[in-house]
Amino acid sequence: MTTALIAAGGLGERFGGSVPKALVPLAGRPLVAWCADSLGAAQSVQRIVVAAPPGFERETAAAVGDAAKSIEVDVVAGGPSRSRSVAAALDATDEDAVVLVHDAARPLVTPKLAERCVAELQRAACDGTVAAARATDTVKEADPGGRVMATLERSSLWLVQTPQVFQASALREALAGPEIDRAYDDAQLVEARGGHVRIVEAPRENLKITTPLDLRIAELLLRAGRMSAT
Repeated sequence: MTTALIAAGGLGERFGGSVPKALVPLAGRPLVAWCADSLGAAQSVQRIVVAAPPGFERETAAAVGDAAKSIEVDVVAGGPSRSRSVAAALDATDEDAVVLVHDAARPLVTPKLAERCVAELQRAACDGTVAAARATDTVKEADPGGRVMATLERSSLWLVQTPQVFQASALREALAGPEIDRAYDDAQLVEARGGHVRIVEAPRENLKITTPLDLRIAELLLRAGRMSAT
């Protein structure tokens, strides 16, 4: 069984607004509530721990509790960085658990994607799995002055998302290292210690809310999904 850790501690400076990004409403409820709803519906997930924006623990607990009423939910205060928020949530889990890390800024995650990430961890007996979409644009590497240094082979490039699923012991060891505040994601920390991490192909619709435009796109995708289900 799996414990889902939702990283919701960021203030969302790039997004703007009067509340932390995890509490920004999308189609009538906060982003973090959409995440809790989907992850709570995944069969392998038995518990959710949310790293909330400091000072907003009560509001976060209310939002998540309303969305995931049939599963145990705990809320802890997040840290000054994303990885430290994940570490705070991880500290509230059992030592040998499997943990699924998800960003509250990705509200369109589905139970199916969460299950596929957990299943791949079990199938491959690896340290971690990451949801990712294939790169569809040409990617170039440039120097600080903007001069192109190389065009990268697109067929081997992936755009990494969450969920990311780990053996708790591997993630705990990785988060204890000095690189914790410089990592782009948790998988990078596991990889740096020689961990075996595998890709699980994910839809591009599992987008990250970074700007108000992203929020509008997510609303349109939700609306389209509801219409196709009727």
